[in-house]
Amino acid sequence: MFYGIIIRMYFAPGEHPPPHFHVYYNDYKASVDIRTCEIIEGKLPRRQTKLTLAWAELHQDALMADWQLVMNGEEPFKIQPLQ
Repeated sequence: MFYGIIIRMYFAPGEHPPPHFHVYYNDYKASVDIRTCEIIEGKLPRRQTKLTLAWAELHQDALMADWQLVMNGEEPFKIQPLQ
């Protein structure tokens, strides 16, 4: 969580490709493709979109590593928030 933005990656059996994470901000929600660092579903306000995508680019390798854990049914590691 950073600047009121909540990032989640689920390790439930129903998770599916493409590699992505979920973003929540107030009443907004979106999914972000880890490979392209683009919103693939939903919507966020402009400022929160920029912050989220900047964070995703900075942590793309860690996000992909976490995605591999999720696909194996394992809990992902926490990733540092944007500061």
